[in-house]
Amino acid sequence: MNIKKHIPNTITLLNLFCGCIALIFVSKDQFEMAFFFVCVGIFLDFFDGFFARLFKVSGPLGLQLDSLADMVTSGVIPGFVMFKMMQSSSVYMSEGYLQFFPYLGFIITLGSCMRLAKFNIDTRQTDSFIGLPTPANALFILSLPLVKAYYSADSLMVLEILTEKWVLLLIALFSAYILNAEIPLFSLKIKKFNFKDNVLQIIFLAISVLMLVFLHYLGVALVIIFYVLLSVINNKFLKK
Repeated sequence: MNIKKHIPNTITLLNLFCGCIALIFVSKDQFEMAFFFVCVGIFLDFFDGFFARLFKVSGPLGLQLDSLADMVTSGVIPGFVMFKMMQSSSVYMSEGYLQFFPYLGFIITLGSCMRLAKFNIDTRQTDSFIGLPTPANALFILSLPLVKAYYSADSLMVLEILTEKWVLLLIALFSAYILNAEIPLFSLKIKKFNFKDNVLQIIFLAISVLMLVFLHYLGVALVIIFYVLLSVINNKFLKK
């Protein structure tokens, strides 16, 4: 029995398990624990592919299993988080059509599903990404309730923005759009060990570390926004 061939799929299933645990914590409004388990799931998601390549056991089963696990960890969870945030913003509007408003948060889940399906058949995304990867989008969405919890006491503007139902709907719609947009995003992989060929990656990583150290959960959201903006600038002005 070749144990090596089962290691990548086992790691993928652990990613799915983390997503299931995060789902329970979101249902209890324990967003910090949900964020933690999604981070662990994303970490495992990176290493399943790494070990598949290392042991040379990549195959169609692993590819499909990876997408199914990501659908929960990076698709269902952020949609559920947005549902809970919208539900909280519409707490006094339980009559009429607005009682269904929070369900629009699952637009993120629909966009994530489309993104994962397209990724499996898109041969252009072997070295870089087209559209925001679902793990990055999940981290952005899961950081929002934490930003609300930790920064609303210091900034009323943050509280007003993240409790306004129409703003949350716009975030959900934009999330689904940016996941599937035909926008090339630069790869974080370092292929050549020299400064010249990795200037963009080094600048991004350095600034990201500073934002995470000093801004914590707000830094997570800003890092994702910065990644998209830097990619757009790179495509427009820097890329030869």
